[in-house]
This record gives sequence, structure tokens and C-alpha cells, in this order.
Amino acid sequence: MAGERTRLVVAQREHLGSRETRRLRKQGLIPGVLYGGGQPVAISVAERELRRALTGKAGLHSILDVEIDGHGKTHASILKEYQVDKIRGHITHIDLQEVPLDKPIHASVSVHLDGGEDAPGVREGGVLSQPLRELNVEALPLEVPEHLNLDVSHMGVGDTLRIADVHPPEGVTLLDDPETVVATITAPTREIEPEPVEGEEGEAVAEGEEVAEGDAATDEGEQPSEDAPAEE
Repeated sequence: MAGERTRLVVAQREHLGSRETRRLRKQGLIPGVLYGGGQPVAISVAERELRRALTGKAGLHSILDVEIDGHGKTHASILKEYQVDKIRGHITHIDLQEVPLDKPIHASVSVHLDGGEDAPGVREGGVLSQPLRELNVEALPLEVPEHLNLDVSHMGVGDTLRIADVHPPEGVTLLDDPETVVATITAPTREIEPEPVEGEEGEAVAEGEEVAEGDAATDEGEQPSEDAPAEE
């Protein structure tokens, strides 16, 4: 939801270095830096508090009212960048950027496809794919949307939708090439059985005939059974 603001209390870090950051992480704190208000400020924030702030309706696009050491003064900021532990999946470092609320910023927002199950092309067995999942936008900090929607319910097999077909809310400008493909529906792939190689079938029939003839010859040449009556 555009315009959502969340209070986030952080602590200023006095000691720096890898040993200090490891100590903070063991205590459930995430080291970070707040940029934009002059000199960068080294900070730390409780992991549970950061998770709470970034799991609201606005998600990663929430405006964070950062309060340092509980002094009461807040710094309107956005999450500029974060690092994640590749094994555990936990956030290990954050960069916050203080922003003026009356000046546009650049942000990356996700694109959601609406009505895919109702698209005629999908109903006919076509495959709906989304080559592009995020768009770069420019908007005021409080107007950055949580995500953008693209209606695909009318698409048929072979249809393509591009960035130009995405309609952002008022005040939001799309920055990427409008001809970039966002969604397509392609025809289903069909398995084609290989044609038999010429001559194989004939050879198989010929071999079968030889076997039949051999069987017949054997029948004709069979000796009379010991149980058959002898000729006088």
C-alpha cells in the first residue's frame, strides 16, 4: 500500500569491524548504515523489529521512520539494499536511505498477472509465461506502489503484452523500455512420433515369412510317430 509508514527504532554503533558485526548477529541484531543525512551513521536493529517493519502491506517499499537511540527525532527512510545469508536465509546487513518525501525516487516493483486462468489461450492449452517480473518506476516515496497489475484475461495463443500495456497509478512513471515483453502465451508443445525408416518394416515381414516357411518344411518332414500304425 503506497503511503504506509512504519516506525523503526535503531541503535547507533560505536564500534565497527567484522568482529563487532559477528557479536551483534549472535545477539539477534542486524548491523547496517543509514545514509542521506550528511555523514553515514552506523546502526544496528533487532532482527524481529526489522522483520515487523518490512512485512506490512507495503513490504520492502514501506517508508521507515527511523528513530536513533530513542531520541524522538525520526528520519524518513527507505530500504536501499540488504544482504542475506545464502545458507540460513537471514538478513545479515541493511542499508537505509533517508529521503525527502517531496522528491521522486526510483524503486523496483513487482508485476502481478491477473486473470491468467481465464485467458482463452490458457483454456486452449497454451502456456502463459512472464519473462519480466519487476519494473523500475519513479514516484514520490509515499506513492511507490506495492506492486503493479497487468490484466492477461483476454490473451490468446500467440499474444504478447509489453511494458506499454502496464497502466501504473497516477504519479508513477515507468522507466524501462516500453517494448520489453512482460507476458506471452505460447502454443503447447506436441510430441511427434518418428516415422519408420524405409525398409525396416519390409525386412521384418521378410524375416517372418522365412520363419513360417521353415516351420512348414519341418512339418512336412516329420517322421511318423511310434504310436502310428505300421503300413502292411
